[in-house]
Amino acid sequence: MPHGSPDRWPGVRRRRTRGTTTADRPGSGWSGYDDAVPSRPVPPLRSPWDDADRYGSDAYGPGPEEQPGRRWRRRDREDRDERRPRGGRRDGYDRPRRRQQLAGRVGKVLAVGFVVQALVMVSLRWVDPPTTAFMAANPNGAIQQSVPVEHVSRNFLAAVIAHEDAKLPYRSGAFTWDQMWARAQAHLVGDEDPSGSTIPQQVAKNLFLNQEMSAWRKAVEAGLSAELALAVDDRRMLELYVNYAQFGPSLYGVCAASWYYFDRPPQDLPVEQAVQLVGLLPSPGHVQRAPGGGLDFDVADGQGWLSRSHVINAQNRVPRHIERLGFRPVEDAGITGLAGDQPASGDDCSTRPRAVTDLIAAEGTA
Repeated sequence: MPHGSPDRWPGVRRRRTRGTTTADRPGSGWSGYDDAVPSRPVPPLRSPWDDADRYGSDAYGPGPEEQPGRRWRRRDREDRDERRPRGGRRDGYDRPRRRQQLAGRVGKVLAVGFVVQALVMVSLRWVDPPTTAFMAANPNGAIQQSVPVEHVSRNFLAAVIAHEDAKLPYRSGAFTWDQMWARAQAHLVGDEDPSGSTIPQQVAKNLFLNQEMSAWRKAVEAGLSAELALAVDDRRMLELYVNYAQFGPSLYGVCAASWYYFDRPPQDLPVEQAVQLVGLLPSPGHVQRAPGGGLDFDVADGQGWLSRSHVINAQNRVPRHIERLGFRPVEDAGITGLAGDQPASGDDCSTRPRAVTDLIAAEGTA
């Protein structure tokens, strides 16, 4: 069937198509298809409210920022932002976090304190403290000079063990729990202490605590002494005790006490004088040097009888103990040989300390 003439469709043009071969492709000078629509710049999108100045502010109604609903919603958000805590969380959510932070800080402080305390205890194996809590709290001052325990008379060391802690060389730890429980019960009911503190407990008290008799202080003393007994052996424990125990209103340690009362070094103490010195340990504050040497209980506070009673008690008990056991407890504590057999050294307290000489001169009891 014959088609109509193309002249009947004057407005229709045939679009040229690109060939699929190289020959059919347009040349480099080809400027586009015959029916290509020339490109025109696309105007930017404008909001109807942008022409408010041109057509009047009421042409399209109020702008988005001025619509009532939007304004109230914006104010609501601003009010919520003002009520919200600065941390971004409600206070109820912040409290657990603050507790965790506080607990972490407390834990760090306790850990640091434990490490420092452990280091102090370990250092006592070799270091002689320059002062103690007891010495620092004494209003009369303190006279003290350390001496190696090997240069101390075995009579004195045996008397100390017999009078203060006979189980020191044979006990594991600072005390036994049976003994501690008996002492606690006696303290609660107001009875007399059945056994008294052990040497490790007294060392811990002398170094770190005070003379308060409360149950709290006793508990702290027990903890410190247990830790000290783990860090220090019996020999060093005995050495710390005889060097920092109190023997007079302002005298600490056997070096100062031996020269002050008896005008001799601690390595030369005989049994009688050694027993008198250990008798002063329970009550050392009510005695003074007698003229020419010895103990004088006629003191200004009128309580010399208290110190005298403890000395008499020691004289009745300790010599028999030494006669029966000799120096075996001292050797079991790790101290062998005799003080007189030790070679001389610069710290053997073989000469009178200058502070002791000045005290005797001030009292006029030379």
